[in-house]
Amino acid sequence: MAFKTEADSVVVDRDEWSYAPAVGVGPLRFGMTVDEVVEAAQLLGQTKVSDCAPDHAIFSPTWKIEIGRGVSPSPPAVTAYVSQAAGLFCIAADAVHGPQVRHDGISLVGRDPSELESDTIAHAEAADGYFRYTPEGFAVPDDFGVVMRGQLVGQVLRSRPLFMVTRDGANTEWDSMPFEEYLHGQSTT
Repeated sequence: MAFKTEADSVVVDRDEWSYAPAVGVGPLRFGMTVDEVVEAAQLLGQTKVSDCAPDHAIFSPTWKIEIGRGVSPSPPAVTAYVSQAAGLFCIAADAVHGPQVRHDGISLVGRDPSELESDTIAHAEAADGYFRYTPEGFAVPDDFGVVMRGQLVGQVLRSRPLFMVTRDGANTEWDSMPFEEYLHGQSTT
């Protein structure tokens, strides 16, 4: 499947990944150890593991695993966060290079926020279901395992979903979000 952003006219072949709330995304399962994430990611491409800065005293040590596509150096397509106590708790799909992940038929990765909002509202109305807005104003399906973030692609904002479970010592996914994910908006080409 080819995906072309209006922002940078880059065509990226995207893998299709499934999302199961509280279970995982694609080959990644919540609760996996660092070694298990690296092993599962070997099918996708190269990985880079690094320590995360301690952002809250209540959280156990956390690692960031950047997963690129293919064998040559490439920007991360997926970033996984693993805590010592909870295991894999957050999976972020890059707006440009990440796999396409759908929730109830709605594509969540690399979308224009207003189009994603329209699709989310239409889906909720058709299914007699619900949607919610994140604290940053993104409309998402009413599933507390999806936290939508924005990522600048050139001059255009695109969707960067985080698929999460609550990590050790936190009350919600927003409380669990890795500090590195608050640093959104960096330009990607």
